[in-house]
Amino acid sequence: MFDTICSLPLSSDLFTQAIHPNEPILSIGLAAGHVQTYRLPAIASEASEDGTQTSESGHGTIDTTWRTKRHKGSCRSLAFSADGEALYSAGTDGLVKAASTATGQVSSKIAIRLHNSTIDPPSLLHALSPQTLLLATDSAALHLYDLRANSSFQASTPQQTYHPHDDYVSSLTPLSPFDTSKSGFSKQWISTGGTTLAVTDLRRGVLVKSEDQEEELLSSVFVGGLPVKAGRSKGEKILVGGGSGVLTLWERGVWDDQDERIIVDRGVPSGSGGESLDALAVVPEGVGEGKLVAVGMGDGKIRVVRMGINKVVAEIRHDEVEGVLGLGFEIGGRMVSGGGQVVKVWQEKVQDEDGEDEVDEVGAKRIKESDSEDESNEDRENGSSEEEEEEEETARKKRKRRKRNRGKDSNVNKHVMAFKGMD
Repeated sequence: MFDTICSLPLSSDLFTQAIHPNEPILSIGLAAGHVQTYRLPAIASEASEDGTQTSESGHGTIDTTWRTKRHKGSCRSLAFSADGEALYSAGTDGLVKAASTATGQVSSKIAIRLHNSTIDPPSLLHALSPQTLLLATDSAALHLYDLRANSSFQASTPQQTYHPHDDYVSSLTPLSPFDTSKSGFSKQWISTGGTTLAVTDLRRGVLVKSEDQEEELLSSVFVGGLPVKAGRSKGEKILVGGGSGVLTLWERGVWDDQDERIIVDRGVPSGSGGESLDALAVVPEGVGEGKLVAVGMGDGKIRVVRMGINKVVAEIRHDEVEGVLGLGFEIGGRMVSGGGQVVKVWQEKVQDEDGEDEVDEVGAKRIKESDSEDESNEDRENGSSEEEEEEEETARKKRKRRKRNRGKDSNVNKHVMAFKGMD
């Protein structure tokens, strides 16, 4: 379904990535504290009047716009402002910095602390609107910060603080604004933390918290435009990725418990518990058939789920060892995946003359059998011995433990290939 068109080697492990809302720009945050911003070649349909290089195929030079050592510890989260003019970064040093997207120049910064003045490292960022930045921390606090007109911080203390979970916040996803919204920006968002899901309102605080799902919830994404079913579904759902290969679907407005489940990965041997689903992204309209969601997994695979039939329909591999921590689509419809020490850019696979997908060099393939929950639990034969499968599963579990501890200091001074504009 996708072909990789570029691989960018990194100088240390990737912890986070952010994709610009209006331009083909990608920013990454690394374990060593560096933040780096790339500009992808513009696609011809996006041609600008300023002479920006464009490409019919999406191929071309990927330029490094700027690179800097932004945090003393690891860079754990990045987020662009609503207009894309500012880039926010959060690090294990307890600092959140606002910088110019174009130059990387820092315009303001704040330190995140507990009541006893000790550092409370921020873990997630999301620009909810031009005036509000959401910020989650290791202590499970969820802060709301006021932003000035130039996207810098209004004050060093948050406007509001909520605690929607007992455990750390693992994902933040805004709900689409209602038709009656005057601003056009969301005032409610979904968060996952530990084994629960919560809905929080900008002014009213935590509205509802789900029952214990008895599984770690790691990622989330909002999906609209689904078929409307009178009295049953408004056509809007939140998808949540779990720690054992299961994607749960939550109907908007019915938050006490999930209403559907999709098994994305059964594990080896079958039924033993699948890989963690660490990143989710909605595939843009016009790419592939139907409403699709890309799922980044702990074993380095990316699987594509088609909504409606609720089945896995395609699979590609980002990395042979490291999991996928970042996943999204830039303005031109190209997919960007990040994990380990590599970022990959993908485009929709070009079909051959017979109308069949070609198999690319990174092992992209079509999934021919459904992974939906109502299928049988029979083991799938793959030619490997049971001992080999168990050894592979043991190695994957070790990688999961490493991923859970990301953010701690590590030796990250490793060689990297040179790219245009890289320091």
